[in-house]
Parts: sequence; C-alpha cells; structure tokens
Amino acid sequence: MTEVLEGRTADGRGVRVRYSGTGIEDITDYPTAPDLLLLPGLIDIQLNGYAGLDVNDPTRPASELSDLVRVLWQQGVTTVYPTIISADDATTTALVTRATATKASDPLVAYGVPGLHLEGPYISSAEGARGAHDPAVIRDPDPDEFDRWQKAAGGAIAILTLAPERAGALEFTRHLAGPQRAPRTAAGGRGVVVSVGHSLASAEDVHAFAAAGGRMSTHLGNALPKQLDRHDNPIWPQLVEDALTAGLIADGHHLPADTFAALVRAKGPARCVLTSDAAALAGCTPGDYETAVGGAVTVGSDGSLRLQGTPYLAGSGASLLDCLRWATGPGGLPLDTAVTMATTTPADLLGLTDRGRLEVGARADLVQLTRTPEGSIGDLVTVVVNGTTRTQV
Repeated sequence: MTEVLEGRTADGRGVRVRYSGTGIEDITDYPTAPDLLLLPGLIDIQLNGYAGLDVNDPTRPASELSDLVRVLWQQGVTTVYPTIISADDATTTALVTRATATKASDPLVAYGVPGLHLEGPYISSAEGARGAHDPAVIRDPDPDEFDRWQKAAGGAIAILTLAPERAGALEFTRHLAGPQRAPRTAAGGRGVVVSVGHSLASAEDVHAFAAAGGRMSTHLGNALPKQLDRHDNPIWPQLVEDALTAGLIADGHHLPADTFAALVRAKGPARCVLTSDAAALAGCTPGDYETAVGGAVTVGSDGSLRLQGTPYLAGSGASLLDCLRWATGPGGLPLDTAVTMATTTPADLLGLTDRGRLEVGARADLVQLTRTPEGSIGDLVTVVVNGTTRTQV
C-alpha cells in the first residue's frame, strides 16, 4: 500500500514523498508543502541504552533490546548499533548472544539493528583515556576471542573500538578489516569497521592504524586525560588522517561548541558522523543512580551523566535527535550538513547504501518534525520505519 508524507527537506525544498514497504517510490516538488521538516530516519552508531533500557547488563530481561528499538522511534532514530563496552569474555559473549537471539525473534529489531558496536575491551587502561570502562577487564587484542564473539553474534559485530597502541593492535585491525577494507560481512568477522578510541596513540600509531584498515575515530576529542601535550597528542593525527571518519558526540557536554565546530571544520563535514553515546540513564530524571556500567552515576539537571562525585562523564544523556538540535543551534552547523552527518554518512560508513537518504529506491525510513518559531528543529510528528508508520502525534 502506497502512502504519502509531505514536508520540507533539510535544504528547504518542499516535497511530497510516496512510499511503501518496498521503499521510497516517488519524490515530487511540492512548493506548498506544510512547514514541517521531512528527513531520513536518524542512524545512531554508538548508543549504550536509553530511558532506563541498558544493552550492557546481562541480568536485564532479553526484551530490553526490543523495547529500546521502539523507544528510539520516539527520538527519530530508525537504525541503531547497540554498543557493548569493555567486559570479561563471558559477559561479552552473553550480551552479543542475547542481542542476536532478539534479532532472530523480532523482525523489527532485525531491521532496526543491522549490527553491534563493541567499544573495548582492547583500549587504553590509562586514567582519563579509559573513561568509565572497568580497568580490570581492559586487555590486549585477542583475535581468537573476538572470532568467538563474532560467531556468537552471527557475524553481527560491525564496529569495534580499540587503542592502536596496544600490543598486537595493528595485526588485529588487519584481521578485522579484511583485505578489501570492505564494509561488514557476516563471514569470519571480516569487514568490521575498526575505530580508534579510548586511546593515547602516537601519531605513528594512528597513521599505522589507518594503513592497516582502520576507518573511524570513536567520539573524537573525548576519552582523553584532561591535560595533553599541545602538539604531541592523539587528536591531530586523527584529524589529518583522511581514512578515518570522526564520530562526534554533539550533546553540549562532551564537546564545547567551539571545539565541536573546530573539529568539524578541520576534519570536513563529509568525514564526520554525529553520535549520541547515549547511556541507559539518558532521558531519565535528574538524581543519583546505580548502573551496571560506571556504577554510581548522577543525572544532572542539565542532562549530563557523570560518575558520582567526579567531573567525569559517564556517557551521554542525549538522544541523537537532541544532538542534532544542539549541533544546529545558534551559530551551529547548517541543517542539511548536520542531517547528512546523522544519516547518509553513517549509512555509507557501514555499507547501508539504501538507508539514510531521501531518494527514490531508498528504504522508507522517514522523520517528520515541526519547526520552532526561530526555525530550529521542533517536536516529532511522524516516524516511518521501513515503510510503516510507527509513531504519529
């Protein structure tokens, strides 16, 4: 059944979109379209949880991933890569196995979760660089261990964040990336997008990592000690390395506005991806909580998440839609640039050539939103996932 949605694209064009379960069938100019934004569904490639739902706690009900996918529709996110952080072998195995079983039993999860993101455990154990990750489980890369996880995940592990300076990291990167540096495949764990993050890598380490098949930087500018050498630090080589697409947390807490703008300008918008890094407490009311990841965490009145009693961030309290709003606020990025960074660019990075774009033949993942009187992104009106309306206000 063909349906119609009308609105204005990120660059201001009025359009009428005809779509069905087979995809977007037709896009026509419609100058009198209502003053509603009509965007591709958002793609979040780094998210640990939201609204109290946690993909890192093996004691939680297996249904939480199904619930998470549906909750994220209310934030305009139609594709997500649930992110599992550093843990011991048994816990990681349990988490990826559970996610795979949920994908197999729930078609909506199978569609909305094309892959998983492992953030660690092969990262730096240095204070500041490791962030909220448990130092007891951080270790050097182990190809056999990863291959067991990939088998348990049915080939679904699509992104892995590591520190290139760890022993064996370059050989491990080549093992995951595969000889063609292609997007993820389900065979043998090859084609995984390997990302540098939680790292104190030297410039030599970063360039060697990119040459070995590294393709991304995880939350560039974060997971670093408060004080760094002004020249000899991991940020500059990641900025100049064209092989690496930079993930940036645009929640207003992880990166100050000027820092965010400088990173985007230096890297170039085409090599930047907006991510939320949302934790399970994102979207929760302010207060103190006990979590499986990070332990005691405080949700601040400003929406930030911090390890209780410290200035250290414990993930983000924002959704990707919140990040898009912040990134396009006063003095921020042009709307069409930021939308591309939250849709088309992550889709291309992960080989999702039929998602993240408003064009004929693409999947019908659509988000319709109001505008504020100032012209900024307003409230969600409609979310269409793979041709079916899932949220409508």
